[in-house]
Amino acid sequence: MKRIVLILIILFVFQDLSAQMFTKERVTNSVDNIDKKFLTWGYFIGFNQYDFNFDYNQNLEDIQVETAGGFHLGLIGDMRINDYLNLRLEPGVFFTTRTLQYDESYFNGVEFNDSDLFREVKSTYVHIPLLLKVSTKRINNFKPFVIGGISTALNLSSNQDNPNDNSSGEFRMTKNSYFYEIGFGIDLYLLYFKFTPSIRGIFAINDENIRDADPNSPWTGNISKMQTRGLFINLTFQ
Repeated sequence: MKRIVLILIILFVFQDLSAQMFTKERVTNSVDNIDKKFLTWGYFIGFNQYDFNFDYNQNLEDIQVETAGGFHLGLIGDMRINDYLNLRLEPGVFFTTRTLQYDESYFNGVEFNDSDLFREVKSTYVHIPLLLKVSTKRINNFKPFVIGGISTALNLSSNQDNPNDNSSGEFRMTKNSYFYEIGFGIDLYLLYFKFTPSIRGIFAINDENIRDADPNSPWTGNISKMQTRGLFINLTFQ
């Protein structure tokens, strides 16, 4: 259902694009003035795909991460610095699921069930990035840009304070994560609003793994560091 809604929005926007963007006429209405305002607001929706990067203590088989496409939405606060620089705050809520698959070698000498080889990691993030947007000069109704910055996220599904660990089927992560982000996109000036598709990569700075009580745990004992990385596709409306 979420994907159907996004597809309908994209079709609506690109129908408008075909009528306005690919002409030699520059949009000359209130949207023209949006880049001159000190503060502007908007919202975004999009898809995400989160993954994990692992560092290991011993040379065992890699933990495999099965990723699933997630959904996110949020708000935008934009502060104009000059014609080419904007400072942006983009708080949002992100939903994603990852499944970890362990090799049997992690359970050497330990009895296990098939279900022990898998851990489903569902995450709901309140994600708050502070970003610097660096744009080119506007060309007709197009304005490409690159964007980057730092962010923090509160994982509402982290299980950090859960006294149960993987021996009880609970995979735990830190509540708070910190990232750096970098991406690119293009502002498209339409008749009534500015539409911005963009792609952004995020990379965790801190270790997000909560170790099990047993230091030799098959699930966490060989992990020296676990860090989120992800890809966002955003559709922004201002």
